[in-house]
Amino acid sequence: MHKASFSAIVQADCRILILGSLPGDASLNAGHYYAHPRNAFWPMMSQLIRTDLTALPFDQRYEQLLAHRIGLWDVVAKAQRPGSLDTAISAAQLNPLTDLCAELTQLKLVVFNGKTAAKLGTSLMPGYIHQATVPSSSPAHTLALAEKTSQWLAQLSPYLNDDMPS
Repeated sequence: MHKASFSAIVQADCRILILGSLPGDASLNAGHYYAHPRNAFWPMMSQLIRTDLTALPFDQRYEQLLAHRIGLWDVVAKAQRPGSLDTAISAAQLNPLTDLCAELTQLKLVVFNGKTAAKLGTSLMPGYIHQATVPSSSPAHTLALAEKTSQWLAQLSPYLNDDMPS
């Protein structure tokens, strides 16, 4: 089944860009990033920015991320994929990530949400931008939420402040 990613949620001052692989069926059906109720993304971001994003409508969640200079997009622009598993992605066409990174002049960190996003997207990243791969926020990745959250916060937290790594 042919599936396509959403538009990038970014603004010029983003310091962090989180890249998933391709939205799952629950997200595609809802028309929003990380809409599956068991996806750990919004609870983890809530801890990161100390705001309960899960209680907000999606547009307000995006506004809160952007206020903290965090953008969202996907590595895959469109692909064939039955179901929601990354392992089922085939015939992938990638988003123009190199171009986006060039436009985001304050970008310091690209975070790949899971190994598939990293495998497909790493080669598209300019060398001057720090990259990190974190455990997938998907409910299909069965690592305990506390461990996922710990790894996500360790990678992203230093880039939220003005005294971030250079």
